[in-house]
Amino acid sequence: MAKFLVIGILSFAIDLGTLTLLKEVFHVDLWIATPIAFIVSLLFNFWAQRVFTFKASNSTSASFLKYAALVVFNVFATDVIVNVINAAGLGYAFGKVCATVATMAWNFLLYKYWIFRSSRPVAEPVADER
Repeated sequence: MAKFLVIGILSFAIDLGTLTLLKEVFHVDLWIATPIAFIVSLLFNFWAQRVFTFKASNSTSASFLKYAALVVFNVFATDVIVNVINAAGLGYAFGKVCATVATMAWNFLLYKYWIFRSSRPVAEPVADER
């Protein structure tokens, strides 16, 4: 769980940093900047969670397809949450924090039990043969 959270924090920093750079420096519309920043951070997140957190041994392509499905859902959810909260006058950065908290909850479980689930069989206990 600690590794998941550290990678999540780094992913969030990449996400918010990219969003801020796109919006404030390059003046990209929020509806476009939000999903771009989210996708950049998720590519980092996939690699880091697979290699460092879950040390996945299953097929990279199979886990990436599952991850991609989750990304589609998360991009949509994040874009809606950020823009609804921004429209309510609370700011896009606060919306980003809210979206991150919402998606983090279901992501850990889906990463662990569906996306990066190990394909290695669980070792059976050895019977004492006397």
